[in-house]
Amino acid sequence: MFIGCSVGPEPPLQLSAYYWRTEWHLDSTEVAFLHRYDISKLYCRYFDVVLDAAKGEPMPNATLSFTSSPLPLESSGLVMRSLELVPTVFITEDCMHAEWPHLAERIVERIIQMNATNDIRGVRELQIDCDYTSRSRATFFRFLSEVRECARQQGMELSVTVRLHQLSMPVPPADRGVLMLYNTGDPRRFAERNPVLDVRDVEPYLSALPHFDLPLSAAYPIYQWTRHIYGVRVDHVVSADELLRVKAAVERRRPELSRSIIVYHLDHENINRYDTQTFEKLFQPSH
Repeated sequence: MFIGCSVGPEPPLQLSAYYWRTEWHLDSTEVAFLHRYDISKLYCRYFDVVLDAAKGEPMPNATLSFTSSPLPLESSGLVMRSLELVPTVFITEDCMHAEWPHLAERIVERIIQMNATNDIRGVRELQIDCDYTSRSRATFFRFLSEVRECARQQGMELSVTVRLHQLSMPVPPADRGVLMLYNTGDPRRFAERNPVLDVRDVEPYLSALPHFDLPLSAAYPIYQWTRHIYGVRVDHVVSADELLRVKAAVERRRPELSRSIIVYHLDHENINRYDTQTFEKLFQPSH
């Protein structure tokens, strides 16, 4: 009678990072970071899709330039050959206020072309990032279904970003998702809360997390957001304690999220912002 209560093996630990720049280049600090923490996957922003005002249709923008071959990574005697690249495309929400025939096909074709041009092989996943709302959700989900079908024809799965407010909506048609635990607050309330991440802004949404029926990873911010407000420079940096408080709150609802963690985003200044102990605690799976 205990057969039905048996617990399957835990999923393997997978640590990842976002690469959100317009030119491909990793310095020795960044390569050493990937090597030290055994980060095996990079979500690379290939390009944005924005609504072109002149043409009145979605167009690619800010395409990633590969000035050198991304694999293998070599720096300071370190060589990483097993790093997996995930092409990631950010699409603005206003592009989803109308139907665009063949948009999904064109995006996947552009990704395939960039991979071929830059000798990027073994791509098994692509990701779509969009801050969709209740107004754009239906159109966006139809678009995702088309992207997913095109991706499958190329041997790739589809992942999608999930913002906290989207947890209360239906699950998107994707193979997996990334829960974005950054840019969680209202920038107008910067004096009382950090708009990049504050556990008080995260907690109200977490009751929906256990019921969101999609395999998920959790993405945490390590960047600094600098703004000038009334002529005064304001730097928003998430403290190590706050990162770990949010991690604990999230993993209480979905323990498996401790085994698939992403940092946003890979950059030597971001890496140096936190000490080794903080990264070890952030990447440590719960038991």
